[in-house]
Amino acid sequence: MGAVFTQVNRLPEFDKDLKRLSKRFRTLPEDLQTFIETELRLFHKLNVATQGIVRIEGLGMTDPPVYKARKFACRSLKGRGVQSGIRVIYAWRAASDTIELIEIYFKADKQNEDRERIKAYYR
Repeated sequence: MGAVFTQVNRLPEFDKDLKRLSKRFRTLPEDLQTFIETELRLFHKLNVATQGIVRIEGLGMTDPPVYKARKFACRSLKGRGVQSGIRVIYAWRAASDTIELIEIYFKADKQNEDRERIKAYYR
């Protein structure tokens, strides 16, 4: 299968998050690729409403829309399936067919997304 989206960009902070979490969850980089190719493709390309992706409201901006993926299968967290507790925050630019990965975190470490990071990036 070819590339699902024209571009998938990662904020430098996202790469730091991913690197830090990958030390604990070795399969995370692969799991992220699978997530983009399956969940994000289903949601944005095939319009399949999965309960695992929600739009983040109240950011004071509408473009691009920013989403939180609450269901993310991480193989390093055995037996948890999509309820792994890994959260991915990203923006979707439909016009350019671009996904921008903003933040990835483990719910046990941190309760919610970094709204300041999102706002600072899209100001």
